[in-house]
Amino acid sequence: MHFQTYIVFYHLKLPHLREGLFIKKNKSRWEKIQQGLSTDADETAKDFVQLVDDLSYAKTYYPTSRATRYINALASKIYLGIYQNRREENNRLLRFWKYDVPLTVYRHWRIMLFSFFIFALFYTVGFFTAKQDPTFIREVFGNRYVDETEKNIAEGNPFGIYEGGNSFFMWIGIMINNIIVSFMVFGKGIILGIFSLQALGKEAMRVGVFNYMFFAKGYGTGFVLAVMIHGLLELTAIVMACAAGAVMGTSYLFPGTQSRMDAFKEGVKDGVKIVVGLIPVLMLAAFYEGFVTRYYKMPLVLNIFILLSSAAIIIYYFIVYPGKLKRIQKDQDV
Repeated sequence: MHFQTYIVFYHLKLPHLREGLFIKKNKSRWEKIQQGLSTDADETAKDFVQLVDDLSYAKTYYPTSRATRYINALASKIYLGIYQNRREENNRLLRFWKYDVPLTVYRHWRIMLFSFFIFALFYTVGFFTAKQDPTFIREVFGNRYVDETEKNIAEGNPFGIYEGGNSFFMWIGIMINNIIVSFMVFGKGIILGIFSLQALGKEAMRVGVFNYMFFAKGYGTGFVLAVMIHGLLELTAIVMACAAGAVMGTSYLFPGTQSRMDAFKEGVKDGVKIVVGLIPVLMLAAFYEGFVTRYYKMPLVLNIFILLSSAAIIIYYFIVYPGKLKRIQKDQDV
């Protein structure tokens, strides 16, 4: 028995038998709670509820008793523990996006850069292939989609494809789809990152062809101003998700001082961090596509502001901020 518990029960020589029976009935449970033997969250919650009941009873019948103060102290201890755990969980979530994701991106910046190179390369291939062979556009997107787009262009509404449907449901549907796609292309990278980068090449080529479809009709600038409202964020996230797959798939090639299995586990963990870290970016991109892109004929200043703000978010969070954090980390290690 702890010394505090001993003192309490030693001095509890109260004239009313009811209090003595109350203490005797609950003594062992209180001691267990005080010793902190419970590690299960459900059991801790149950203990807290029972203590609150005990405290209510004790305050009713023995308001000035040492037992009442003792139960109150135990209940307060559990409450503070629950509050502290919740605060730590919130802090961990904040830390994840504030430190873990940027530092993980920085650690694998070469693969990130290589993935953007792959995207640029295959985007260029798609664009100029469509330029040399216009039928290639229909091979990529199908006759129905191309016919509808050409009809919209002829009517002076080239990006009318984004105007249909309910904005809210478009946002939710696009967001869920893009998050699923991100995890899928990440998972494909398990074998040396090959299939993640292959998926990235295909997507980049499609974007290049898509761009040329409008460029050929004189809407090259319009494509940037309209589609890139959401596309800048969305495509960045897809490129980085594919890069995360490559991080996972190449992790066991150069294990360093670790075993290949440990290095692979570390690669999986880093890849997952990157993909999960992209979820807010995909949510914002889907929001723009559902709610904003349909108003692409907005004032030019507003259009440019959205594009520049999106670019600023990407550049700062994934390039500038990680470098800044790494420098701070190095200074602290010196």
